Amino acid sequence: MTEPRPHALFSFGTLLDPKVQHALFGRAVPTTPAILPGHATRPLRITDPAVIATSGTGVHLTLARKYGAAIEGGVLRLSERELAAADAYEVADYARRRVVLGDGEVAWAYLDAEPLRAAARIVVVGDSIAYGRCDPQGGWAGQLAAAHIAADEVEHRVFNLAIPGSTLAQVAEQTPGLLGPRLPDTLLLAAGINDSAQTATGEDGLAGLTAHLDSLAATALRHGARLVVVGPLWLDEGRTGDFGGLCFTTARAQRLREHLAGWCTERYVDFLDLWEVLEGRPELLVDGLHPGPEGHKELYRQISG
Repeated sequence: MTEPRPHALFSFGTLLDPKVQHALFGRAVPTTPAILPGHATRPLRITDPAVIATSGTGVHLTLARKYGAAIEGGVLRLSERELAAADAYEVADYARRRVVLGDGEVAWAYLDAEPLRAAARIVVVGDSIAYGRCDPQGGWAGQLAAAHIAADEVEHRVFNLAIPGSTLAQVAEQTPGLLGPRLPDTLLLAAGINDSAQTATGEDGLAGLTAHLDSLAATALRHGARLVVVGPLWLDEGRTGDFGGLCFTTARAQRLREHLAGWCTERYVDFLDLWEVLEGRPELLVDGLHPGPEGHKELYRQISG
């Protein structure tokens, strides 16, 4: 039986320390020099006593996005068991995600667990809810853009490319040609309820979701962007009626939510669950589907953390 292919893990901090490696893996791990483009570092205070005891310091570094910057580090080749030990060592402030190194290799890296806190250039794709329908202020995406750009008018950008009526199939087809000129480091995919709709002819929008999501994940990775999936909203089924031949139900929207959450967990992709924000609050929905201004304010609070 052949040995499983080792996991490539990029590190720029304490995991490169032989003392930490011996404590975690029982050996010193050979490393290959590597560069992670599009990133800078910032300090992160650690409070976990076990992590401090292993690393010898209460201040570690975490990654933030910065166009034109790069981090020098090394790639460790780890077994499944060793990668699990590295996961256990990293505190909850970090999340293991895929990145593209300077030589084109795809590797794991521990990024900020709050994806938008680490972002600089954000592209939003999705449907009418992400577009901001029913809110003159541009919805939650408009509020995100205002706050994000105000925090750093030089480095921060938000491009809202959501199109009303879009499904994940259409977003997956359209997005690759849109990202290049915008130099995104974060792709915020608002997976709205259009994919949960069932047509009068019985077409099932839930079919093929995995393929569309995989395509979008590959697109994001090619551009060095972190994919963040925003889940669907709760809907007031008694008021949705017929939207141009489309039928929306709470049960089908829940199925979409569960599919997205499961896919994100399996692929180590960030999932922002918005379902409970509006659940049981029909007054925040204009027509049973689309949030009004107050609903979008609540969604923004959840998304911004």
